Order: sequence, then structure tokens, then C-alpha cells
Amino acid sequence: MDSTRVTEHPTSHERRQPSAARPTAPADPRGALLRTPEPPAQGSTGLPAQGRPAEAPVPPGIPGAPASDGQGPTGSPTPSGALAAATGTPAASGTPAGSQGPPAPSGGHGPTDAPTGSGSEHSQPSVTEPDPHRPRPAPEAIPAQSGAEAAAAQSGKERRTGQGPAPGTPMPMRRDGDRLRFVGAATRRIARGIDLDEIVMGLCRATVPTFSDAILVYLRDPLPVGDERPTGPVVLRLRRTDRIPEDRDTEGFLLPALQPEPDLGITAELCTVRPGGALNEVLRGVRPVFADAPAARAALPELIGEDLTVPGGQRAILAPLRGRRRVIGAALFLRRPDRPAFETDDLLVAAQLATHSALGIDKAVLYGREAYIADELQRTMLPETLPRPTGVRLASRYLPAAETARVGGDWYDAIPLPGSRVALVVGDVMGHSMTSAAIMGQLRTTAQTLAGLDLPPQEVLHHLDEQAQRLGTDRMATCLYAVYDPVAHRITIANAGHPPPVLLHLGGRAEVLRVPPGAPIGVGGVDFEAVELDAPAGATLLLYTDGLVESRLRDVWTGIEQLREKLAATAQLTGADHPPPLEALCDEVLDMLGPGDRDDDIALLAARFDGIAPSDVAFWHLDPEDAAPGRARRLARKALSRWGLEELTDSLELLVSEVVTNAVRYTSRPVTLRLLRTDVLRCEVGDDVPQLPRLRQARATDEGGRGLYLVNKLARRWGATRLSTGKVVWFELNHG
Repeated sequence: MDSTRVTEHPTSHERRQPSAARPTAPADPRGALLRTPEPPAQGSTGLPAQGRPAEAPVPPGIPGAPASDGQGPTGSPTPSGALAAATGTPAASGTPAGSQGPPAPSGGHGPTDAPTGSGSEHSQPSVTEPDPHRPRPAPEAIPAQSGAEAAAAQSGKERRTGQGPAPGTPMPMRRDGDRLRFVGAATRRIARGIDLDEIVMGLCRATVPTFSDAILVYLRDPLPVGDERPTGPVVLRLRRTDRIPEDRDTEGFLLPALQPEPDLGITAELCTVRPGGALNEVLRGVRPVFADAPAARAALPELIGEDLTVPGGQRAILAPLRGRRRVIGAALFLRRPDRPAFETDDLLVAAQLATHSALGIDKAVLYGREAYIADELQRTMLPETLPRPTGVRLASRYLPAAETARVGGDWYDAIPLPGSRVALVVGDVMGHSMTSAAIMGQLRTTAQTLAGLDLPPQEVLHHLDEQAQRLGTDRMATCLYAVYDPVAHRITIANAGHPPPVLLHLGGRAEVLRVPPGAPIGVGGVDFEAVELDAPAGATLLLYTDGLVESRLRDVWTGIEQLREKLAATAQLTGADHPPPLEALCDEVLDMLGPGDRDDDIALLAARFDGIAPSDVAFWHLDPEDAAPGRARRLARKALSRWGLEELTDSLELLVSEVVTNAVRYTSRPVTLRLLRTDVLRCEVGDDVPQLPRLRQARATDEGGRGLYLVNKLARRWGATRLSTGKVVWFELNHG
């Protein structure tokens, strides 16, 4: 019967047993990678290691003891450093041949320390037992030290020169554990960046002065995004530099010329990578190289310029920056001539820094492209500028829910209508994502089209509801649609589940308008009701989305009451006879938002009702007969004389005659003629024929077709709008 001892290895969540109760671990062929060998005995060469509490040696012949295979201590291979072992990089022996060195570990244990615990590499130490410092092997790139050298190292002196570092200069990393800790801290700092500049700055701040005395970071110009294939030659631009400030001369090397700003003057800012050149070969190789390597000696002048030099020997590392698919730049790490040179293991550190930085830059570029697309989408979905309709002044604001989510479903709009009216619209699609923004754009376009048909507000909401159902069963939105008539000083409002508007009167009283709430758009099968209210001159109507008045800290009706009080308090600042300026009023309204009140997008539309006085309006009905154009000219002449605008008589008579003639030629009902005097003189002619006139170039043999050509040449603006009962043709003339 086989009497081989079976030992259980605890998992990572089990506690490690005290040393007295630990079973003896069997030999493990992976011990060189899983466990750290013990420090050499007194008098042996090698770096001094931190000791651990002494334990009883394990006798030979049991699992875990040194194997007696005929190899003595001098013939045992020296274990690799932690960094080289983790990456699988072969390294030279740290002990010269024939010298006294530590014995070879068998099963992961040294001859002087046979741990009785067999916990896995992920197991945790006991709570009651302090975690001792584990001994570390000598890095393979560092030769074994004699007793004098070890004493010098312990005193902080440099091994090659025997001199200590300059005051204020960081100690060089002499152990693999130091490098691992530095790489971990540096990569965490680089990963904290979210945009390109933060990542590049994180790389510079993490490496200077801990790893290098100076750094230059070059990136492709322009940086490729995602899977796109850049065309043309590869151009590297100096993105950022950093260095340790120094006051003393460094024998004309590159370091004194380095500045934190990209525009260095002396350093080449742009570099074109020649196909087949030395720099191209180094970038294609991906691996960092020392400056004294044959490939780097030819590549560095191409990168930094022919007139510049870098410190000689192994005091410069050129590391390509490779993203997910291609090389996107290069980083140059430099050390001063009076500082210790880089070592072989430092190439692994540079590779880790370059890899993490390149991947972070790739993600930052993708994030920047997505943010740009979101900004452009939101900007095109909302009106760039508001119109300036007659008798009303407008102001608006839009705030996204957060800087990281700049798109949403909130929108506002102001649409001029026939008869100097204006449609005021504000809506909110559920959510604040790219999908919400796309649905919002479709609903806004539908609302503009329906407004052009001059439909009543309740009919507009009904058609929007049908459009939302065609887009999908879960496409929900709220909307408020209002039409303001400056001549009648009335406003007609229909609501689809939206917060009610607030009307600020001229005397400073703020009123929440009583509008039937209605069902949200997308529910289907519901009717919408419109109400007509007074809109006195000097009053201000405020339309908004629920993000302004509702949050996790307050309900919607509490927010509406706070908004009403804010408007009333703001109006008191300017007095009872002077309404507050619109732009300042919008800013004051947004100031009511507290630190925790930004849960949703906010759209705000403010309309100041100026109206048109009855004395500035002239209105007539004309029968569809041949004498109608002559009568229209006489009525227009009398109105201009009453208003003191005789200088426009000739132009107005000619244009009115042409438009009225076109109207009475095809209609069978009376034609309407209206003149409005505001900052411009506006003439409107309406009939019951739905066909809109089109401007065309009349031929020499045509008897007609020149009326609209004259209107287009003489009028400031003109247009034609289809109504539910026909159409209106209008034009405007400037006056003094």
C-alpha cells in the first residue's frame, strides 16, 4: 500500500494555520514561480535580504527538503527575479560561476527554511499572526555584491561610483519588488485619466522622478479612431514633456532644454516616420530598446532631430506606444549622466507603462469621438437660434443631465405661424440616451410639420400621439403646445402629460396656469383638450420640462411652487412696471437648482408677450371681383397716411395690387387684407385656395407670372403658408 502523504492545500478564502499546526508541503515543481527562495547564509554573496523568523530546518528525506541529486550549492541555478519570472523572460545568473551562492530551491523551499504551511499563493495570512516580510531574490540584472558593496548599498551609495545620490534625488529602484510596486502605482495613476491629456499627464507624473529624470511623449497626428485606417504618412507630434528641474550644467545634453510645455523651440515637435527607416523599424518592433542599441541609435535622431543628443549608454529608453490595433506613438525615458543608468529589468517596466498608456489613449480617443457625436446630435436636434416673431420675445436654456450624458429627450421650439402668430412647444421623451434623442428629433420634426399646416393645438398633439405609436409601443413622451396671437392677445394651450406653464404678470404676480393635464404622448386612444387664455402685454410665459422642478429631493408640485415663488421674487427686483430681462430671468430660474437637483435634462423656453396694439392693425374683407385690386390700393394708401409712412406708398400699392390680383383670380369667397405696423410693415392676403404660389421665371411671350417676381425683388421678406381653410401670402417692407 502506498504510504505517500497526502496534504491538502487551503483555498484563497481559508485562513493560514499557525506555524505549529502547519503540515509539511510536498515538493512542488512550480515552487520557483510560486514561492520566493530564502536569503543566502551569512558570508555568501548577494543582496542583503530581509529576514523572517527562524524556523526549524526540515530534515532530508521528507517532502520539502532539498533534493540530494548530486548537485551542490554551487551548481544550483539562481532563481529568476519576480518581474522576470512573471513575464517569462530568461535572465542571467546573479552569482558568478564557481562562487558561493544560495542552494537551488527544491519544491519552492530553501535549505534553511522549510515552511510547514502549504497554503496556495492566494491564501491570506492569519489575523493573529503578523505578516512577516518575505525574502526577495537578487535581481538577475544586478550582479552579486561583496560585503563592502552590500554595506555601501545599505548606506545609500551608488554601487558603480561609490557616491550617494544628489540631495533631493530619488533612490534608484534596485529590487524587483520595488519595480513591481512602482508599476502597480503608475498604472493605477494612468488608469484614472478619462481623456487624452489626463492619461498623458498621468504617464509623465508617474515616471518623473521615480523612474526617469525626463520623459517625452509623441503621439500620431491625427490619432486614428477605432477601426479607421489612416491614410498618408505617419506623423508623430510631441504631445507633452516633463522633467526634474535642475540648475546645474549637464554637459549640453538634451535634458536642460526640456520644458513642460509642448512648444520647446529646441526639440522637434513634428516627426514624419519614413517607411523602411530606422524609427519605423523600432516602432514596428513594439518592444522598448536602450538608446545605445543599434536600432535606437539611428531612430533617435529621426525622432528628436539631428541637432540634439541624449545621454549615452543605457540612460535612455525608447518605448513604442501600441494601442489595440496599431502603434500610436512613442515615449522616450531619460536619465541624467550623473544618475545610475537603466537596467535590463527597466525595459519590462517601460513596456508595462507604454502598454497601459497606449490602451488608455485608445479608449480616450474613442470616448472623445462618442462625446463629439452626442454633442453634434443634441445640437442639431435643438434650434440653433430662436426666431423673432412679431409681438413676442423669446429666450431658452438647455442643460443635459450630466457632462457624461450630454444627450437626452428634452426639446423646445418656437415656430412662426400665419397671421403673425407663433407656436411655442416644449417636450420630454422618456430617458436621456441616444435613443431618446433620436425619438425626440422625430417628434420635433413631426411637430414642425403639423404646425406648418396651422392645425389647432389639440390636433397637433393627437397626430404626435399617433406618430409615437408608429415608432414603438414603449415610446412615451410629454408635450405642451401653445399658440400665441399677438393681435388678439390670446394664447391657446393643449397639454399631454406635461408640467403646467407659469405666467408671470407685469405687476410681479406669478400664476400656475390651469391647463387640463391630458395623457402622455404614446398612450393612444385618448383625446386632448385645449384652453384659450388671456395673454396680456408685458406678461412672461415660462415653459419647462420636469427636470427643473422634480428630483430625488422633492416632488414635482413642490418644485412648481418653488418655481412660482422664484419668479415672483425675481420680478420684485425690477419693480412693478418693468418686467425682468428674459436672459437674466432664465439664469435666475436655473439658480434655484440645488446640488442634488440635477437628475434629468432641463429644457426652458421663456416668451415675453409684447403684443400688437389695435391702432397698429388694419383689416379688411375684399369681394372677389375685378375692382378688388384698386380698392386694396386705396385702403393701403389711407392706412399708410394715418401711420405717417407715406414713403412706402408706391412700393406697397404695387405689391398689394399684384398679390390681391392673384387671389381674386382663383377664389370664390371674400379675400382678407391685413396690415400690421411693428418694427416692419407686414401685409397679409388670405383666400380659400390651398394651392401655394411658386416663384418662376416668366418667358417673354407670357402675359402673367411676373407678380411674385416683383414681390421677391421689392419686399424685405415674403412667403406663403397653407391654412386649414386656404392659404395666406405675406410680405414685409422696411420703414424708417
